[in-house]
Amino acid sequence: MTQQRGRFITLEGVDGAGKSTHIAWLTDAVRAHGVSVVSTREPGGTPLGEQLRALVLTEPMALETETLLMFAARSEHVRTVIQPAIEAGEWVVCDRFTDATYAYQGGGRKLGASRIATLEQWVHPAFQPDRTWLFDVPLEVARARLADAREPDRFEREGAAFFERTRAAYHARAAADPERFRIIDGTQSIAAIREQLDASLAEMMAAST
Repeated sequence: MTQQRGRFITLEGVDGAGKSTHIAWLTDAVRAHGVSVVSTREPGGTPLGEQLRALVLTEPMALETETLLMFAARSEHVRTVIQPAIEAGEWVVCDRFTDATYAYQGGGRKLGASRIATLEQWVHPAFQPDRTWLFDVPLEVARARLADAREPDRFEREGAAFFERTRAAYHARAAADPERFRIIDGTQSIAAIREQLDASLAEMMAAST
C-alpha cells in the first residue's frame, strides 16, 4: 500500500501577532486526530539551522547575507526534517517558512520579491505549505505586546515603518494565494482563535481522508 502523504502547515505573522501562543496547542490538536506530527520552526529546526538562527537574530549583517542565511537554514530544514516527515505520512507544523522571508526581507527590508523567488525555486521548487494561517493584528497591538516581552532581537527592535511594510507584504502573499492562506484576527481571544483553527484543521483532516 502506498504511504499517504502528510500535510505541511505553517503559521505566519509579524512579531507580536500571537501565532507562537498556538503552536503547542495546534500540534496537540493534530495529534488528537490520531496523526503523527512534527513541530518545528524557522529559522532553525535542525542543529545547523539553530546556529544560523542565533546569528541572524543577533549579529549585524548585510541584507544579502541575512537572506542567504535564511535559505541556508531552510535548505537543511526542508531536506532533513520537513520533507522526510511528510513523505512518511506525518504532519508538520512550522512556525514561519518562506512567506516570512518575502515579508521580512522582501517587504520589511525592501529587498523585493525577485531574488527571494530565485532562492525559493532553488531550495524548494514546487514545494509549498498545504495551509498557512496568517495571524494579523494592527501595528500598535503588535508593538504593545513586544514591549511586554523578553529582550527583543534585532528584528523586533525595528521601527514602525519596517513592520508596516512587513505586514503589507504578508497581506500581498495571502491575496495572491487565497486557497492556501487563512487570515486569523490576532486581536480575538485565545479561545476564539483556537475555535477557528480547530474548524480549519477539521476541514483539512476531512479532505485528507
